[in-house]
Amino acid sequence: MPANFRRALLVALALVSIASAREPSIAPQTKISPVKVQHTTLPNGLQIYAIEDHASPTVAVQVWYHVGSKDDPNQRSGFAHLFEHLMFKGNEHLTPDTFEKLTENIGGENNAFTAPDVTVYHEVVPSNYLEPILWAEAERMSSLAINDENFKSERDVVKEEYRQRIAANPYGEFSLAIDQKSFGTHPYKRPTIGNIAELDASKLPEVKAFHSTFYRPDNATLIVVGDFKPSDLEKWTKKYFAAVARPTTKIPRVTVTEPARKEDRHEVLSSAKAPLPAFALTYLAPSVRSADEPALELADEILSGGQSSRLYQSLVYEQQVAQGASFDADLREDLGLLTFRVIVAGGKTLSEAEKSLNEQIEKVLKDGVTEAELDKAKNRFLTGKLMERETNNGKANALGEAVVIYHDPDHINTDLAKYQAVTAEQVKDVLNK
Repeated sequence: MPANFRRALLVALALVSIASAREPSIAPQTKISPVKVQHTTLPNGLQIYAIEDHASPTVAVQVWYHVGSKDDPNQRSGFAHLFEHLMFKGNEHLTPDTFEKLTENIGGENNAFTAPDVTVYHEVVPSNYLEPILWAEAERMSSLAINDENFKSERDVVKEEYRQRIAANPYGEFSLAIDQKSFGTHPYKRPTIGNIAELDASKLPEVKAFHSTFYRPDNATLIVVGDFKPSDLEKWTKKYFAAVARPTTKIPRVTVTEPARKEDRHEVLSSAKAPLPAFALTYLAPSVRSADEPALELADEILSGGQSSRLYQSLVYEQQVAQGASFDADLREDLGLLTFRVIVAGGKTLSEAEKSLNEQIEKVLKDGVTEAELDKAKNRFLTGKLMERETNNGKANALGEAVVIYHDPDHINTDLAKYQAVTAEQVKDVLNK
């Protein structure tokens, strides 16, 4: 393994081995019109951020709870994910189908997602339905039907999701192993989807304690974007959310520091389900709030963005040593993980594919990237960002991320310029770190 692979971690499967250690471009001078962000804080600690936009008669509502899988109790992975489901089970005022009636029955939508750092609930509705959506979100924040029946039924749903996405997937356990083996002590090693044995061992009082600890107004951020009157939003948020009690207990935060890697490590897994060998090589990376984040995001695009990317062209198309090859810069709130992942092509060996990947990594570390590659990456990446912000829900996502993950509401107005300003030399330097 090349010298630069110090502190890298390689994961492979089936012979699953894990080791340590053109279109017109969006020019740098392109100006993006800033959005005006409104902000208020209720006495109970609820943060409210809003963007008024009357381009369409719709409104997006999101509630970001600052709790994710990294906050799952010890030996109870999957609790944050479990609550993504339990929050739709209602209370004395909400039936389990309330959110469907308030959204899908009027042409809107609702959903939720769990991530390592946050759990987010989101709706898009015609703007004249904003008030009932705010009422419903406040209801499930203030009280929830956490009883034995709901707990067991939703736990079964999460377990079935695990069976479908992980157990039945030929490379599902391989994907889980990447995080589990890459982090030594940080709870990012826990699977967000959960663990069947730990879910089975969980008890109702533990679930109630998790809810009371994290599902509270001073751990939540309400995002509203779209066609509304600021006076109405102020009136309705005070009416429905101000009465939600703020607990006196302190919100526990993860304070674990992941130790730096001092040597390479290899881990080998086996699975009869995997039709072809696969391996992954990982490096620890900085927080998403690091100054290196824009260059790492663009490196992700250059190395792995589509069929014209470096890894696809070299390993899949030209050398044909891999069925699939990717690079992922997964930067999270506390720290991140850079992952090269390869599924070996039929008739090729694991060592052949590893050698080809190592050569591509060495090449980019030595020679960097070209201006043409960087321009294309910026064009693809920024176009995706701009398309996302064409919708109210997309703008709400960007604002929620800015506030909760980046800890900077103005990030929604400054992030694109940072990507535009990245140089080829910066990409090379950040990868060499």
